[in-house]
Amino acid sequence: MQMLGTGPINEPDTRRELREMTAGLLGRHLPTEQALTTDREGSFDRSLWLRLGEAGLLGIGAEERVGGSGGTVGDAVAVTEELARVLPSLAVDYVLSGMAMRMLAEPDCGPVADWLPEVAAGRMICSYGLSEPGGGTDLLALRAGATEVDGEWRVSGQKTWISLAGEADQVFVLCRTDPAEKGRRSRGLSLIAVPTDQPGVAVRRVHLAGMRAAMTYEVFLDDAVAPLTNLVGARGRGMQVLSKALDVERVMAAAISLGLARGALDLHIVYAREREAFGTPIGAFQAIQHPAADSIAELSAARALINSTVAMIEAGQEALAYSAMAKLFAAETAARIVDRGMRAMGAMGLADESAMQMYFRDARLQLFSPISNEMVRNLLGESLGLPRSY
Repeated sequence: MQMLGTGPINEPDTRRELREMTAGLLGRHLPTEQALTTDREGSFDRSLWLRLGEAGLLGIGAEERVGGSGGTVGDAVAVTEELARVLPSLAVDYVLSGMAMRMLAEPDCGPVADWLPEVAAGRMICSYGLSEPGGGTDLLALRAGATEVDGEWRVSGQKTWISLAGEADQVFVLCRTDPAEKGRRSRGLSLIAVPTDQPGVAVRRVHLAGMRAAMTYEVFLDDAVAPLTNLVGARGRGMQVLSKALDVERVMAAAISLGLARGALDLHIVYAREREAFGTPIGAFQAIQHPAADSIAELSAARALINSTVAMIEAGQEALAYSAMAKLFAAETAARIVDRGMRAMGAMGLADESAMQMYFRDARLQLFSPISNEMVRNLLGESLGLPRSY
């Protein structure tokens, strides 16, 4: 009988070695007990972040000539999965940093591109201020605005659900700088990097039940000042700048779901082998065994969809619908896998000392972040040629 594992198969040697290096670094500096403590405390370990930078993991996806580490989207996906197996919150922050780094690597990014080596090294942290209290998924309804005053930007507004805003040196704020053009709300929106160390920026920590160590905040901007050179890309084309990152962001979100689902399934299997009842391991009972079988099948299907999407992105093909599909399927799969694992472990899965309770909480956030699965279904419906439903 062929034995199955929860990890990838037939990966290139370089990617396998990258996974092993990432897992080894986490094993030394973020063992399970420490990961659970970090999650419990909702804290950010800057020394670990710097170690990720020193290892070249934060620079994956940007060429070495501009200060990155080289590598591909597939390499970043592999690292994201390994991080999410140990501490999903850390994977969320890794994906966020990777978005900033890849954006800074774009040739039309502007003077802020000079920050890329610092971001890749972990010495500089950037966050994104996109969502607003009254907007949510309707990003184009934002109310934050910026004007030019005395040769600098003055930015005002409120952003919410912003990861790493309290730790960030800069927040990339999506705001309106110009009126919408011919009814197109996306036109006139700009992306401006706002320094956080100033009186015009205030943050408030929002404590979530899931992804507790991803460091979620509200950001309040009151005539916050930014140099004119902190405009990212062209003025009034902020959504165009962001759209380039959507394919990668969504497949990275899928990798987070894949990693935490894999961690939960590993726990499920170990517990089923070791826990005994009625004189035999509980894994001998079909009520425990069949859910584990469903989970490995679904995990493998999610991995295959992610790998196909990554191949499209790396080949330069449009992959917006497929990356959205991967995000949707991986998130729903993770929620089912974690639920099965929790049921198999019973009260032990809810024990504070078990990582299962962390996976259980974190998997819920993946269903609506960074985009809700309901909105993904709307997008996929349009991709099928059906009328827009919202």
